Amino acid sequence: MTLPHPNSASAWAEGVRNGEIDPREGILGALERVETRDGEIHALLGTDAPGALARADAVAQALAEGKDPGPLAGVPVAIKNNIAVEGWPLECGSKILKGFRSRFTATVVRRLQDAGAIPIGWANLDEFAMGASGENSAFAPPLNPFDTGKVPGGSSGGSAAAVAAGYCPIALGSETGGSVRQPASFCGLFGLKPTYGRFSRWGLVAFASSLDQIGVFGRSARDLALVFDACAGGDKRDATSLPDAPEKTLDANLPTKGLRVGVLAESMHEGVDPAVLDGVSRAAASFREGGAVVEECSLPHQSAVVPTYYLINTAEASANLARFDGTRYGARADATSLGEMVRASRDEGFGAEVKRRILLGTFALSAGYQDEYFQAAQRARTLVVRAYADLFENFDILLGATTPGPAFAVGEKADDPVAMYLCDIFTASANLAGVPAVNVPAGLSDGLPLGVQLTAAHRKEKILLAAAAHLEGSWGGCPDSPLLVEK
Repeated sequence: MTLPHPNSASAWAEGVRNGEIDPREGILGALERVETRDGEIHALLGTDAPGALARADAVAQALAEGKDPGPLAGVPVAIKNNIAVEGWPLECGSKILKGFRSRFTATVVRRLQDAGAIPIGWANLDEFAMGASGENSAFAPPLNPFDTGKVPGGSSGGSAAAVAAGYCPIALGSETGGSVRQPASFCGLFGLKPTYGRFSRWGLVAFASSLDQIGVFGRSARDLALVFDACAGGDKRDATSLPDAPEKTLDANLPTKGLRVGVLAESMHEGVDPAVLDGVSRAAASFREGGAVVEECSLPHQSAVVPTYYLINTAEASANLARFDGTRYGARADATSLGEMVRASRDEGFGAEVKRRILLGTFALSAGYQDEYFQAAQRARTLVVRAYADLFENFDILLGATTPGPAFAVGEKADDPVAMYLCDIFTASANLAGVPAVNVPAGLSDGLPLGVQLTAAHRKEKILLAAAAHLEGSWGGCPDSPLLVEK
């Protein structure tokens, strides 16, 4: 069988619409890739061949009837397993939800399906999206397709690995403090975190509700734009979704000349890998050559970002995860009383990192400490929000590092929570402020991908993705992992 190359969702959809790609054959090819490759990297926890093939046949039927099946016609997509799809397991990488199946489909998934995309499987993740490496999955942790001795990033490591390995050209992930952009950097992909509220969170299992946002992985800025345009918009089921219609981002004609680019000094210090520093410098030079005005700038309160983020996310996690107690759904421990059953179910069902965050969050919210910790973190968050607002008075785009370095070795930081938490040092501020940000691939260093980060003001995804497309044009897009080469 000649399989469509998974480099581009837009090219795949165009091939389906013009008859070059048979929808069923395309999905069979994607499933074949999973079967032959995923035993090595564990990107997906399962696939839905019957459902995917049924949707492929529906796309073919629409074409036969002269109908347009949508801008993502026939494109396979992986869905992070904390996002609901009716009938699929919704286990969030946790033993406490093992065997639980969703009774409904998340708004973003439904909108992708309406655009013609075909979900093929559920992607691996850190348990309840708590982690920066993928190693906190209660099941086999995902590995990096560029080097299986390295992590793919987290918490959306399975989604990133699925795209980098060639199972599908796009995937959905979720972000709380960088869980799309960091894996995108480690796996050589474009990764978008939209403005908070741009994508409905209805159907996303809550971790930290004021920070969580669904995001997307792709192999081009255009593919991110396709997914953004299909998924963004208000949702009456999600009170935090933005009701105004978003600007369309596909084929945005925004010249680089005159663009005001601020290079964040905080991501250019000595602790950052020289290859990452070089990537940021090359990006600044590319914008400057395109006619942009490029200046150095600073994000005040950067040193407070990680502690602020972890105080807020653990407090919200403590509240959100109280619902997982063995009484209504998921795993239930044997016990002689209700109290013992709840304690045993949570003790057996939650992994070490989830327990750590629940305990930290419960302490931060406890009587006598709430003002000292949680309320102080909220005040610090307000300072970060204001700092971004001030920067965007002078700049259209902020440029900096996504991560301090390339992917690290499996096990390297697993026993050091502080070192793991510091992986979010350049990404968490965008979640605190709710602004959109994107990782752009910046080549390889010793065979491992690098990325740079672009950030824009609220609701400015159109400018953000146009700037990402400029760098893509300068650098040539995503590197191919060894697994992406046809075997």
